[in-house]
Amino acid sequence: MNGGPILPGTLVNGQPATLGVMGGGQLGRMFVHAAQRMGYFTAVLDPDPSSPAGLVSHHHIQTAYLDEQGLAQLMQRSAAITTEFENVPAPALLTLGAHRPVAPAAQAVAIAQDRAQEKAHFTRCGVPVAPHAVIETAEQLAAVPDALLPGILKTARLGYDGKGQIRVKTRAELVAAWDELKRVPCVLEQMLPLAAECSVIVARGADGQMVNFPVQRNLHRAGILAVTEVYAGNIAPALATQAIEATKSVAAGLGYVGVLCVEFFVLQDGSLVVNEMAPRPHNSGHYSMDACDHSQFDLQVRTLAGLPLVQPRLHSPSIMLNLLGDVWVAHGGTPPWDRVLALPGTHLHLYGKLDAKPGRKMGHLNITGVSVDEVRSTALAAAKILGIEPF
Repeated sequence: MNGGPILPGTLVNGQPATLGVMGGGQLGRMFVHAAQRMGYFTAVLDPDPSSPAGLVSHHHIQTAYLDEQGLAQLMQRSAAITTEFENVPAPALLTLGAHRPVAPAAQAVAIAQDRAQEKAHFTRCGVPVAPHAVIETAEQLAAVPDALLPGILKTARLGYDGKGQIRVKTRAELVAAWDELKRVPCVLEQMLPLAAECSVIVARGADGQMVNFPVQRNLHRAGILAVTEVYAGNIAPALATQAIEATKSVAAGLGYVGVLCVEFFVLQDGSLVVNEMAPRPHNSGHYSMDACDHSQFDLQVRTLAGLPLVQPRLHSPSIMLNLLGDVWVAHGGTPPWDRVLALPGTHLHLYGKLDAKPGRKMGHLNITGVSVDEVRSTALAAAKILGIEPF
């Protein structure tokens, strides 16, 4: 960081050391909590007056992400600035980065926003990707190799949680799917026989120092993360090592500063291919809030402030259950949290959202314990109470 680390409890430009964040969702909220716990003031830019992060921050700047006055106010308030979601406009980060330390940088976020650029970066880093084709024109559509079908057509930009994705089996379905997606630039990925999904989160400082969390084994339903399991042996050791080294390679290749998550597919033949990356803390890392001595949000604060990074330690096996609005709908209102919290090792994290809708991320439940069997038993009991499908 220019001028050394930003220490909590100090004055920067005459005001308390303040860390800014673009975006006011739940990831921003948990970053704000981590920063405040360490003694920082916080500033959030988000247009939503009831944004989860804005409601708990010292300063909430309620403007659009490209609003010049809003960006100027965020710069005025903040000693350094991060982002809580990858679809924040990269030009806004570029503007902020000309005046304040911004982590991650606009260039890294821009690559993560475009699946075609993202896959090209993975390839440059020597990380295996699924066979795919970029489709931006009718000619490219016609030239798609037969071997890529059946496949998944994904919009190159603005797709997340299963949105902007259509499975296709034939050329006719591919043509129809591209029409349905308004013929925007897309990537067609070959459908691969999956055995499991996993992810790795690393934190990298401006000095190149890098630390990582354990490999996270993930279960998705309808394109949304449902369950994350983290304990020794959740993934074959050789694959875990490969995933960690691949993630570090991706981060180093970007000159990345901040917390980065890379998601992988484990194929039925035992090989590993990369899926996508998120230039921010990730849903699959929420377990770290209760199962590690430093959470992913603690490390996001440290990378932004230029503080030393320490290798996080998993002190308990853990399972994370994603809590979607479907749970509220199924119970006709507030779920029976008293019954859930009566189970040993349960840690409830709600995001301050009052309007529960199917598919909306409302919170998560972390389960920790002394053994994998104990944690799994408790997690399945909690899932049964909440009406979440067993795993």
